[in-house]
Amino acid sequence: MDYDRVDAVTFGQALTGLTVNLLVPSVAREAEFLAGVFGLALHQPSGDFAIVRYGAQTFQLHADGTYATHPLHALLPAPPRGLGIELRLHETDPDAAVARLPDYPDAVLLQPPTDKTAHGLREAVILSPAGYAWVPSRRL
Repeated sequence: MDYDRVDAVTFGQALTGLTVNLLVPSVAREAEFLAGVFGLALHQPSGDFAIVRYGAQTFQLHADGTYATHPLHALLPAPPRGLGIELRLHETDPDAAVARLPDYPDAVLLQPPTDKTAHGLREAVILSPAGYAWVPSRRL
């Protein structure tokens, strides 16, 4: 699929299985953070929407306002959002991701790169500008 040119109907009808859609106050800011810190690929970023790819996995960002008629809209909190959910980016170097954080002062380092020997991973926990907990990790 050509994610840079696919129209909304074709994209929507192509989705299968479990998909993730993150609601964010600013698509531009969250997209810039995801691309800059983790190297995620962005497609069709706009003020309201972006397709984001991590390897073969695809998810979406939608601006809060696009959910104005959705039942979730009235429940949207201010950041931090997604408490209790970790968005894990396996095979992403946590040290390299943390080294890029100074360019994103509205992101928060919750846990510096740490070896988690019980799971055989080195990981960090980073709160994105929208308040989601992203966990870059690599095998020890």
